Amino acid sequence: MIFKVARLGHPVLRMKARAVSQAQIAEEPFQQLLEELRQTMVEYDGIGIAAPQVHLSLQIALVGEGAGRYPKAPRLKPTVLINPKVRPIGRRKVTDWEGCLSVPGWRGQVPRWHSVAVEAYNGGGQKVCFKASGFFARVIQHEWDHLQGRVYLDRMRGLKTLTHLEEFEKYWDR
Repeated sequence: MIFKVARLGHPVLRMKARAVSQAQIAEEPFQQLLEELRQTMVEYDGIGIAAPQVHLSLQIALVGEGAGRYPKAPRLKPTVLINPKVRPIGRRKVTDWEGCLSVPGWRGQVPRWHSVAVEAYNGGGQKVCFKASGFFARVIQHEWDHLQGRVYLDRMRGLKTLTHLEEFEKYWDR
């Protein structure tokens, strides 16, 4: 099943998502949900998706497929993050363009930590800890924000770089 993506303005996007119990992860309905989230991300051509974006207030995020909207971006390893904790490594931030399935048709420049440490459960219910940097770290932070009730617009330093997608592709995506 392909879910309908919640758009900016829907209250679910501004709520902190609920944690998932570790026992729940192994259950068939939860595994089916992960597959449906993946299918939705691919259908909408996203590089990541979080459960709140499909009207589910749960601490689940997927990263790494459907990169067609970001053709110049590196390919990311498909990653499932359940109940993630994300913290910066170092002090370096990088500003780059972002878009969002829940804010369709727009791009903006967003400062993000260059490197992050991640602790979460994977799709099999095992605890995983890893470091991410560059584009991978950016996508993880973007999806983690959704689990906290934030969107990328909240992280922008101002709205001067907010750009309609067609204008972005014409003037900025070089």
